Amino acid sequence: MKNSKNQYYILLLFILMNNNIFAQNVNGIVLDNNNGKEEAIVGATVNWLGTKLATTTDVDGKFSIARSKAKKIVISFVGYKSDTISISNETDLKIFLKSENQLQEVVVRSSSTAMDRLSPIHTEIITSKALAKAACCNLSESFETNASVSVSYADAVTGAKQIQLLGLAGTYVQMNVENIPSLRGLASTFGLNYIPGTWVQSIDVGKGAGSVVNGYESMTGQINVELQKPDLAEKVYLNTYVNSLGRGEINLNLAHIFKKKREVALSKWSVALLTHGSTLQTTLDKNNDNFYDLPKYTQANFVNRWKYESEKMVAQFGIKYLFDTRLGGQINKNPLSLDNLIYRFSNTTNRAEFFSKTAKLYQNKPYRGLGLILNGIIHDSKSQFGFRPYNGNQKTLYGNLIYQDIFGNTNHSYKTGLSFLYDKYDETFADITSARTEIVPGAFFEYTYKYLDKLTAVTGTRFDAHNLYGPIFTPRLHVLFNPTEKTALRLSVGRGFRTANPFAEYFGNLVSSRTIRFLEVIKPEISWNYGLSMTRSFGKSSLVFDVFRTNFQNQLIADTEHPNFLYFYNSQGQNYANSAQIELNLVPANRLEFKIAYRYSDVWQTLGKSLNQEITVRKMFIPRDRILFNVGYALPYDKWKYDLTLQYNGVRRIPNLSTAYLHTSYESMPIQYAPAFINLNAQVSRSFRRWDLYLGGENLTNFTQKAPIVTPENPFGSRFDAGSAWGPVIGRVIYFGTRYKLGGRI
Repeated sequence: MKNSKNQYYILLLFILMNNNIFAQNVNGIVLDNNNGKEEAIVGATVNWLGTKLATTTDVDGKFSIARSKAKKIVISFVGYKSDTISISNETDLKIFLKSENQLQEVVVRSSSTAMDRLSPIHTEIITSKALAKAACCNLSESFETNASVSVSYADAVTGAKQIQLLGLAGTYVQMNVENIPSLRGLASTFGLNYIPGTWVQSIDVGKGAGSVVNGYESMTGQINVELQKPDLAEKVYLNTYVNSLGRGEINLNLAHIFKKKREVALSKWSVALLTHGSTLQTTLDKNNDNFYDLPKYTQANFVNRWKYESEKMVAQFGIKYLFDTRLGGQINKNPLSLDNLIYRFSNTTNRAEFFSKTAKLYQNKPYRGLGLILNGIIHDSKSQFGFRPYNGNQKTLYGNLIYQDIFGNTNHSYKTGLSFLYDKYDETFADITSARTEIVPGAFFEYTYKYLDKLTAVTGTRFDAHNLYGPIFTPRLHVLFNPTEKTALRLSVGRGFRTANPFAEYFGNLVSSRTIRFLEVIKPEISWNYGLSMTRSFGKSSLVFDVFRTNFQNQLIADTEHPNFLYFYNSQGQNYANSAQIELNLVPANRLEFKIAYRYSDVWQTLGKSLNQEITVRKMFIPRDRILFNVGYALPYDKWKYDLTLQYNGVRRIPNLSTAYLHTSYESMPIQYAPAFINLNAQVSRSFRRWDLYLGGENLTNFTQKAPIVTPENPFGSRFDAGSAWGPVIGRVIYFGTRYKLGGRI
């Protein structure tokens, strides 16, 4: 008994909490079984008969629900017959639902994406099925079939990618890994390349300000990446990938559960090792400008994670390490240059991370829980831009203690807790030095009210005491209203606050001859986000419409209107983003899916401080219109699968980089737009018992931006600029890969 207590307290120092960590009494998996082939059913509703206690199945068809006084649970999903099951002392269930159409020769597949029907936050779940529709070699390539998130290269040299959500850059999106704020700070430059697609179990894309439980940095949304779990992953998962550019990757995931013959059913240890290696060593210069179209690079990356689960606690902890090196810039010395110089870009990143989460469970009161999150990061980045060096170092310590309980009954629940954030940044670029240490203790409270199946309202607030910027007050409200069983209306309002990291967030603009000037001390960015959405389901199909507005009280401006300068300053003027999207998901027949979506972005900011002017102009690099069309089809038993995605990217404002242009006034400056273009991606895959083979192509229209680099022949001249890429730098890419799985679900 004493050893057991010691083990508990040791583990409590390490652990980290996940979404369903508070309710671990009755577990199960919901499947479709057609001709002996099992398929997970994503988004099925599981509730105790006669109560409001309910949950939904995850991307693996699994669920976990707190034990209730009720003796029966009801499982239901659109297109299937509901099932009611009596429960006594069972803890692990395997449930098969029958299709309403009873077509024996058809395999009914769960959707590749699903809306979180119980969450008042507008959240789309990208499942492993959707990730398998594309190459998905890393997180930046995981959104190719997603209408809400778009990804593009940040410049024409470094290979860094950036996302956009609600018309704004990914820096305004809180990027979490298993509910830990992770891809932030210096990782905002290449962070999307740091998470291999084969590590990802699912991705939750939430629009609007997020929950106060996770902090104050969410402005336009939150993206949470769930990695493969030790007790749910394949025993062996091997993925290989190669493309026509010469890029090669290999990913090996291993998982194991430690079992003892006399061990209690819910008391178990499990471990997983997720590894990744990739490289590109080909010299690519398809546009003949003597610059690498993509940098040569090598990356090695791994995660070792452990999990302990019992009836009284759940605990996870692990370590991560990443090494990434890049080399780009000029390929050969310019023979016309008298000084015989060569412009090179290089970057070496070392990143080490420790994470842990733990939760205490209350068996007699399953609605109650206590969880602790701990995370530590050391991120070191060294770069060279021609003759100008950049060195950045970040040390972060994060903690979040969360307590959950109810007021009277489960219609009134709350979460409250304490958080702590320590960030230490040390950066130098050329002769500019930037250093700061942020120490932010905080407290939060979030109340949830539920009325039958009609209404869920979540209101929360947090107070943080920032050592540099004083008190931070963050109120947020999310409401879900179901006027009918198949219609959901959502409303959200929330305040966001973040400290910008100009060098890391505008890394691509450093690949230029621009002189960097800070016109004033940079203040934190503050915004309000407002959103409305409607989801309507009909059969297996759905229609989703949403509209959001983000207003900035203060926004960091990276002013590139001057060809020779990059100015950083604060703006309290008219800085806002309006975004509207309509998306139709159709399932006209089993194994056939269509998605068509249109997104409109109207984004403006106030510029002019460098010339003592003030003018509101459309923000650059944001396409006003975007259309996405996706179709997926599978033959019976998923032996062959076909997928095609077409993206229309509308016109967008870009800098005037003419070598004859001299910027003298914001009021009279010419406005220039890049043309619209279309991307086409496609993939076909063949499944065997344990093997998958896939062949695909990206940018099959072969569209590329003409002359993405200004004056590449003179990179040390006054007008050199490689940081204004607005379209693809690389043309058509063909890829081939394999997946090997052993052991199925453990």
